[in-house]
Amino acid sequence: MKTVATRTLALGAIALVAVPAPAIADPARQLVDINGMYAGPGERALRDRGFAFVSHERNSRGYDYSYWWDEDDDDCVRVEEYDGRVQSISDASDQDCGHHLSSGVETALGVAAGAAILGAIFGSKGHDDDRDENQRNSDREYDRGYTDGLHNASYHNRRGTDEYASGYRAGVTQRNANLRHHDRRGGYSDYADWRDLVGARATAIDQLNNRGFEQVDNFVSGNARYSIWWREGSRQCLQVITADGRLENITDIRTHPRCR
Repeated sequence: MKTVATRTLALGAIALVAVPAPAIADPARQLVDINGMYAGPGERALRDRGFAFVSHERNSRGYDYSYWWDEDDDDCVRVEEYDGRVQSISDASDQDCGHHLSSGVETALGVAAGAAILGAIFGSKGHDDDRDENQRNSDREYDRGYTDGLHNASYHNRRGTDEYASGYRAGVTQRNANLRHHDRRGGYSDYADWRDLVGARATAIDQLNNRGFEQVDNFVSGNARYSIWWREGSRQCLQVITADGRLENITDIRTHPRCR
């Protein structure tokens, strides 16, 4: 009788494996509420929903792209961040997150699942406990990195984890976003803002005159024109790069032979 009962349980468990799983909703559509968040809280929200950081890259325009993997649902998403905020979350392939199984491997795993299902049923609690503890450790590393980056502490990834690195990067991004209004200068001197002119049409360069700047030097290199602007009252020295009809870059270089 015991043998029959055991066989029935095993066959029932294997039958669960054979039944196709219901279609899972597009995960990126379930994460739209994270769009617009600052990078730190946004990445924390992803972790709370079961995603783990995989990799990161940045393009020449300052956009950050990170890939996140949800092991439970086998989902990979790409997070686009710019200027300290999450801009979009889109679905990515398993390969983007470093997960890919050939059809042969998938078939073999499907066969093995039937034989191993009973062990998984009775042993799942211990695995869940281990996974929960690993997640808590990952969260602690991320939080430590985020706090260090946010408060401009030295980078100290003593365990060499990706979670600390990701958290530190998010903390630095958040700190820069919090200080976006600050010109990185101290004291009591007047200051003229110019950051709103970056990317504007070349004719907007006249705004620098209106804000008290005087052009003191200029030269051409390749397809770009470089000009130096000096504002004596605030002792600001700007380098302006004009290309393709736009103010492509403006940098406060602080010192220049003509800025005096």
